[in-house]
Amino acid sequence: MTGFIPDSLMKVEMVRAGARAPFPLVLHAHAVLMGAFLLLLLAQSTLMAAGQSALHMRLGRVAFMLVPAIVVVGIILVPTSYQQVWNAAQAAPPSVQEKFGDLLGLLENIALLQLRIGILFPVCIALALRARRTDAAFHKRMMFLATVLPLPAAIDRISWLPTTMPGSPLAADLYTLLALSPMVLWDLVRHRSVQRAYLVWLGLFLPFAVAAHLLWDRPGWHALASQVLRP
Repeated sequence: MTGFIPDSLMKVEMVRAGARAPFPLVLHAHAVLMGAFLLLLLAQSTLMAAGQSALHMRLGRVAFMLVPAIVVVGIILVPTSYQQVWNAAQAAPPSVQEKFGDLLGLLENIALLQLRIGILFPVCIALALRARRTDAAFHKRMMFLATVLPLPAAIDRISWLPTTMPGSPLAADLYTLLALSPMVLWDLVRHRSVQRAYLVWLGLFLPFAVAAHLLWDRPGWHALASQVLRP
């Protein structure tokens, strides 16, 4: 909320003032689906805390439809957002085209993080759902670990936080690890061990983090991303 609400209100005012194009429909769909997922996670956690495991299992079936919808909409949203800026750049006067070029370059870099989320989020959810009947501890933790992955989209919008963006994705990675640290510390204190879900998640996350750092702002990546994302 701290990240998205002020940023969204500012952009809504820009749309009203004619300073930017209206939000594409797919962005509204993305917001609704992600909000629904967070509400589902809250409801599921509350049900288990209240001992309502049967209702928890019935409601959990919603995830089998919601998560694929989130992934599909996300795949559509990334090029749609890029193309909206690209089209604006083509229509802009030469005096401001350089600014649009910088913004397009930033969006190409951010696509690395979006690609990571688009792959790892459904993978982690799939692992969590597969373990729901056989390993409740793994299932519970992996659902929350999957939810941590998209958090940089909100954290990067908190303007008063120190950041390495747009020069490097290091801040996004560190804030992601910071966001899950209370859960890890709680388990260390309570169980005196590192739960398997954290090791699996870290094994998935680290290669993508390294790849993002290696490709970030590289000419080859910009050439590939612009070729894929442009209309």
